[in-house]
Amino acid sequence: MTDITEDAPTLARPLHDALGPISDPDEGAETLVFSTTLQPSKFLGLSLKNGLLNIVTLTLWRFWGKTEVRRRVWRGVRLNDEAFEYTGRGVELFVGFLLALVVLGAPLLLIVFAVQFNQPGLAALIIFPFYLFLYWLWGFGVFSAFRYMASRTTWRGIRFRLTGSASSYGLRFLGYLLLSGFTAGWFWPAAERKLAESLWDGLRFGDRKLAFRLGRAESEGVYGPYAIGWFGTIGGYILLIAVIGILFAALGFADLLPEPDTGGAPPDVFIIVGVYGVMALLAPIFLLIWAPYQAAMLRSIAKGVSMDEARFTLDVKALPLWWLTISNLFLIIVTLGFLMPWAQARTARFLVQRLKSAGKAKVGLAHQTGRGPGSGEGLADAFGFSAI
Repeated sequence: MTDITEDAPTLARPLHDALGPISDPDEGAETLVFSTTLQPSKFLGLSLKNGLLNIVTLTLWRFWGKTEVRRRVWRGVRLNDEAFEYTGRGVELFVGFLLALVVLGAPLLLIVFAVQFNQPGLAALIIFPFYLFLYWLWGFGVFSAFRYMASRTTWRGIRFRLTGSASSYGLRFLGYLLLSGFTAGWFWPAAERKLAESLWDGLRFGDRKLAFRLGRAESEGVYGPYAIGWFGTIGGYILLIAVIGILFAALGFADLLPEPDTGGAPPDVFIIVGVYGVMALLAPIFLLIWAPYQAAMLRSIAKGVSMDEARFTLDVKALPLWWLTISNLFLIIVTLGFLMPWAQARTARFLVQRLKSAGKAKVGLAHQTGRGPGSGEGLADAFGFSAI
């Protein structure tokens, strides 16, 4: 009698030949560990250099200065102890800015010409579509900036890239803004997550896909913190109006008294200084009111992002985020913007130190893709919303 175990390899060979070798499900999979070597103090010299060159070149140096800041920040962020690399160039940002000026300048010229040629009806007809166009363009610029930075970011020599349409993103951005306006702002938290989905779900590491799951993002509650910010802002505005009213009432009462020696400064100057002083005092309070929402939204978006089996979390709390924002703003304002690179390095270190991952991603199977757009995020620079 033939032993069936002796024929097992022979019987299995046709099946092996038909199906091919069985792949290892963990092939190329790695646990993702983020770390940082960023030391913001080392950005002080670069901050001084960029600030002085921006003055000498009438701010034109900012494109090359921003590129150098990004290179250093990217180099200080590590994944599995291997640094990211930023490959963008200053001239790309400069060309993008020139293109943005053309896009923004043409509609503005139409409005100016309509007013100069005494055509107020034509000007009014253009202004409303122009505002809609600006908000669409804002969204277009956000997507374009994200796409450019992704395409100039590499890890282990593999580029990131962003799929999708900037025009479609701009339309969604415009629509969500209108819905938020109709709902007195209460749609905006949902809009932020939907917009994040449009960006992160289209992100690729080489040919490996990242994903954004809205359900996981929504597991992080944001409407409670948003309510704190919304109602707190209403209360803050009421307080601000009350203080301004008291100042004006005091000015009216002061008219009944002998005029004090103000050193030649008109009383209105003191009112303006007083109003701005009150606003400066209230600004940290407003930021504190909104800090829980900003922290919750950051946690929510991080929860929604995944790659293969890897999930991400961002352990950001309201008070540390508020202090980071306040201290950065204070130093940027006091130094007239000179310390912007230092503040950006602080922010990057703050976020990377709190970014964690669980599960494995098959980053080892990624293959190289195309370089991406040829010019930088000019619209982001023109609107002033570039993150770094």
